[in-house]
Amino acid sequence: MEKKVRFGIVGTNTISDWFIAGARQDSRFELAAVCSRSQERAEAFAAKHHIPYTFSSLENMAKSSKIDAVYIATPNYVHASQSILCMSYGKHVLCEKPFASNALEVQEMIKASHKYRVTLMEAMISTLNPNFLIVRDYMKKLGTIRRYFASYCQYSSRYDKFKEGIVMNAFDPALSNGAIMDIGIYTIYPMVVLLGKPSKIDAAGVVLSSGADGQGVVNFQYEGLNATVLYSKIANSYLPSEIEGEEGNLLLDGIHIIRDVTYLPRPLAMSGRGPRAHHESIGVELSKSEYYYEVAEFINLIEQGLLESKINSHQNSLVTLEIIDEIRKQIGVVYPADR
Repeated sequence: MEKKVRFGIVGTNTISDWFIAGARQDSRFELAAVCSRSQERAEAFAAKHHIPYTFSSLENMAKSSKIDAVYIATPNYVHASQSILCMSYGKHVLCEKPFASNALEVQEMIKASHKYRVTLMEAMISTLNPNFLIVRDYMKKLGTIRRYFASYCQYSSRYDKFKEGIVMNAFDPALSNGAIMDIGIYTIYPMVVLLGKPSKIDAAGVVLSSGADGQGVVNFQYEGLNATVLYSKIANSYLPSEIEGEEGNLLLDGIHIIRDVTYLPRPLAMSGRGPRAHHESIGVELSKSEYYYEVAEFINLIEQGLLESKINSHQNSLVTLEIIDEIRKQIGVVYPADR
């Protein structure tokens, strides 16, 4: 019989709903428990999703023999402490992005994974998307890479409340929140997976009255190539993302969830209006939820006895937070967790 991995969910927000729907597309996933600070909320969430066990204490759930792994979808500032607690009781941890408030916390999480010999992975959906894997494999056709560009700008409905004087979680630096942590990370993590750590970072952004950032633009320098990312929670953008090489380009319809990839080999002839390139759609239709792919990867790691993913690796998560730490330093965003 197929062995199930019994999950406990930490956090009862909308992203947990999305996660459960995608995770249940993997037959090895079993939803066994949920934990919320309020027993009432835990029971309501359990009834909604048909979950057998409820907890209002994370330690009690982590101790429980009813689960093998946890999915953490709580505010950013508790990601590290909750992950380490669960790992200390031998539970595998799939933690929502951003992995933690800063790189120092990520280092402690990685140490715990090795100490307790449990799987730890950041729940970064974009880099486990089948179309991202196509992008990674096609990059060799582009020749020498000269530029990476990614844009993710999405006006937040919570910003309307902010303009009314109500600071919701999305713009509260006490929770280690803001544009860079919420959506900017989606532009940076794929860059790290594809290109590694940049040699230079130059960031500018808009810092709101709460102390959280509303948007930003960052230029990165690599040997022989440049990278630029745009992100915002206070304005929309409809720009695609692109990887430019000397022999061709890859055009991505988005960087958060890649649904379409176009390959454009360098044109041999030029028209009066510029290059005339042949377009080839190389993306695949996603047959499952974007959350399915991260759950499948995570369960594969558990089954193979591996502590980390080759793609959403401990090192990639650490480098991404090191980059974000530097961006925050340059634009003047400080979290209580930094102290």
